[in-house]
Amino acid sequence: MCGICGELRLDGTAPDAAAVRRMTEALARRGPDDQGYFQDGPVAFGHRRLAIIDLSSHAHQPMVDKALRLALVFNGTIYNYRELRAELMELGYCFFSEGDTEVILKAYHAWGEHCVERFYGMFAFAIHDLRHGSLFLARDRFGIKPLYYSLDTARLRFASSVQALLAGGGVDTTIDPVALHHHFTLHTVVPAPRTILNGVKKLAPATTLTWSATGQVTQRTYWHLDATRPAQVLTEAEWLDATRGVLARAVERHRRAADVPVGVLLSGGLDSSLLVALLADHVADLRTFSVGFEDLDADVEKADEFAYSDLMAEHFRTRHHQYRIPNSEVLERLPEAVAWMTEPMVSHDVIAFYLLSEKVSQQVKVVLAGQGADEVFGGYFWYPRMEAESGTPLERFRRHYFDRDHAEYLEMIAPAWHVPDVTAELVERELARPGADTFLDQVWRFDITTLIVDDPVKRVDNMPMAWGLEVRVPFLDHELVELAAKMPPELKLREGGKYPLKAIARGLVPDAVIDRPKGYFPVPALKYVRGEFLERMRGILTSQACLRRGLYQRAYVEKLLAEPEAHFTRIQGSKLWHLALLEWWLQVNVDEAGHAPPKQ
Repeated sequence: MCGICGELRLDGTAPDAAAVRRMTEALARRGPDDQGYFQDGPVAFGHRRLAIIDLSSHAHQPMVDKALRLALVFNGTIYNYRELRAELMELGYCFFSEGDTEVILKAYHAWGEHCVERFYGMFAFAIHDLRHGSLFLARDRFGIKPLYYSLDTARLRFASSVQALLAGGGVDTTIDPVALHHHFTLHTVVPAPRTILNGVKKLAPATTLTWSATGQVTQRTYWHLDATRPAQVLTEAEWLDATRGVLARAVERHRRAADVPVGVLLSGGLDSSLLVALLADHVADLRTFSVGFEDLDADVEKADEFAYSDLMAEHFRTRHHQYRIPNSEVLERLPEAVAWMTEPMVSHDVIAFYLLSEKVSQQVKVVLAGQGADEVFGGYFWYPRMEAESGTPLERFRRHYFDRDHAEYLEMIAPAWHVPDVTAELVERELARPGADTFLDQVWRFDITTLIVDDPVKRVDNMPMAWGLEVRVPFLDHELVELAAKMPPELKLREGGKYPLKAIARGLVPDAVIDRPKGYFPVPALKYVRGEFLERMRGILTSQACLRRGLYQRAYVEKLLAEPEAHFTRIQGSKLWHLALLEWWLQVNVDEAGHAPPKQ
């Protein structure tokens, strides 16, 4: 788990070593244990290391294999690296390190671009082939590890964060109007390759990109999710047995691939509790961590789930750490969290992950978390509501998911950034792709392969890595996701959703945790915007920077400021917070060059 960056020159000149060093320095908190640089011909790499597997200097990056004439920078973890290492040794390869980094180098030499199909894990990496002068970029199936890039006629640059690319300089920071529409319609999700900035793109999940020495560019999608029923009909018992077996294997892979202690982020929900139950017999003195926030008052929802996390910690006798964050600290620390968002994100989990990760990183370097289970096994309340709807797939989806309809978007955003209903076009196209049997199969496939990448998955990498903490997500093991995608929807939706997980948890997890109502982790001060938080939002949205940018129509802003608790999205997010967060992110991360409207 690390931070990576690099530059490929396209104009025949040497790479800008100073820019690569600035990008590397911007990634320092992702990798506090070591740093390194590499340059050869038109390519330069930078790397910051968080040492988790093979803690020795033999695993230093950028890793160069002089015999194979390959150089690599890698961020992530290959969970099956031991098995691949054994297979490669049988093919005659010799290893000088003990970790997963060198396995990627040897695998690329042995199998070329198809090596990624053999990897179980989360990864973003770049390989420079000194033999052929090519550059190979790759990203894992679910985009758990980020890979951003900027491209012009002179160079290609890539990095683990937008901020690192901006530190390199020369990036077009004007706002992409299409990305802006996606951002405000899909809970800040901007599907690859776009980002909110015109000059920054991101490699799509399950994708490789090869840049040859002659300038030929080849992009390949190496994995697709099949959401159709299997040819052989399975009984309920067979589905549950398969789920139990695949999940247990995934958790074991995630646990074993570490030379440091592994803990669990224990929210008190079913998903993280099931991870604790599966780990408890294999990890001595298992450490668990929970966070909660200060309640606003008795009229709003409770801001912690300590009753359930405490129950789990006591039941499995974990070494439990519980942190309660006062609202004053949330307000004080929000600027830090906004500065570390590699893209603007409004989910309450973002600040929760940021503040919790600071504490957890003082105890361990690696934790497992339950993110992904709700999307994979149908746990959110809007899925059955969509299923009960009539109309086209797009109509059924948008009524329960879009943050605002297109007409409201046009009322909110200044005319210079107006576009057609591009998000509806995107969703309609994605839902209609072949390989999904039912409407809900279409929705879950879209959620897992596109939406999840830029909502829960992005914050699970982004916020903890600001503190040098690696978060692993076993529910996004691709074997488990492939199994769940083939399940009948009615099996997943039974008992309010996630029935297969509830069923296999019986006898492992206390019934009180399994049968509890579904919780949605709140930070009340960001949902019910009032008091000091309202004044902070008002200050941002009436600031000179915001007024100069001219992104929002003022009548709409004033409407939200007048009644902030009267305007929520369909999944109960504060619309005022949405507007303020984007403006705040732009002020913190983007200079004045990005404030002009797009050219007409």
